[in-house]
Amino acid sequence: MADTSKRGFASMDAEKKRQIASKGGRAAHEKGTAHEFTPDEARQAGRKGGEAVSRNREHMASIGRRGGEAVSRDREHMASIGRKGGETVSRDRQHMASIGREGGESRGKGELEQPQQELSAEQHGEPSAAAPPVEPSQPAQPAQPEQPGRQSQPQS
Repeated sequence: MADTSKRGFASMDAEKKRQIASKGGRAAHEKGTAHEFTPDEARQAGRKGGEAVSRNREHMASIGRRGGEAVSRDREHMASIGRKGGETVSRDRQHMASIGREGGESRGKGELEQPQQELSAEQHGEPSAAAPPVEPSQPAQPAQPEQPGRQSQPQS
């Protein structure tokens, strides 16, 4: 069975370990024996740590989600991004023409790819020759149901 005595660095709580390690680091710097990273060593160490962290896809996705959520809360910023993107895309006339052509080609095509039908004048909102327009100045008279035994009299 392992020794579970209360002696040694490993048995201390995390705060106590941190304090002791901090004292050792300060003493090494005062004495001049502490390791000082050169800018190149620091870059290499940072790159190595970044590569190790970025291997964890779930962690990286979580970071991206949090960043995206934070940015998207700023409505003014998001509107600005949208305007810039729209302005940039709309300057590309060839791209805009291709979008228009693709949109025109896709209209009227359903799952069964039925040909597009011509709309009648009525479907366009225009009156047809067969049905004369109703004059708004003539009020419509409601139809009155006939009662049995009474003859209907014309209204004047």
